[in-house]
Amino acid sequence: MGTIYYGGSATPIHIEDRALAHLKVVIATKLRRSESFTVTWKHPDDQPRGRSTIWLHPSIPLRFVFDDPEPTDLSREWIEELASSANSSGGITLVAEHFDTGPVDVVASEDEEGGDVSVGKVDVEELTIEKLTVAGNEVPPTPADEAAGILQTAETPAQSEN
Repeated sequence: MGTIYYGGSATPIHIEDRALAHLKVVIATKLRRSESFTVTWKHPDDQPRGRSTIWLHPSIPLRFVFDDPEPTDLSREWIEELASSANSSGGITLVAEHFDTGPVDVVASEDEEGGDVSVGKVDVEELTIEKLTVAGNEVPPTPADEAAGILQTAETPAQSEN
């Protein structure tokens, strides 16, 4: 979890590292041009519900702190989306990253040793994960996943030709 320290505020602003890296690019660009603007975000699940907005101005001190020592790979599309909102009258609205939902590998069966066998790719328009296993360990859905209905609906992807 990254942190923004803004002005003399004793309250740090916590934002996930990847989101903060993208936000930093857009904020730095706007401030370098001596532009003032607002940044709005929804409160994380571990804080009271709601959203916050701050007014950013080039003369007010600003510091970004990242937990991860390595820089993250940046998504041009996400930066462009944030920059577009930065140029609107509402200022920057921190939105979730959109992922490419092009063809993805699918698993059709298990091999003789119990390992997964990939049989091709499918085009995905909507994805539902009923059970997620990482490195042999099942990852349960979070309360936020369940509240959003992420695990409740799905469309069947169409098989693409390979």
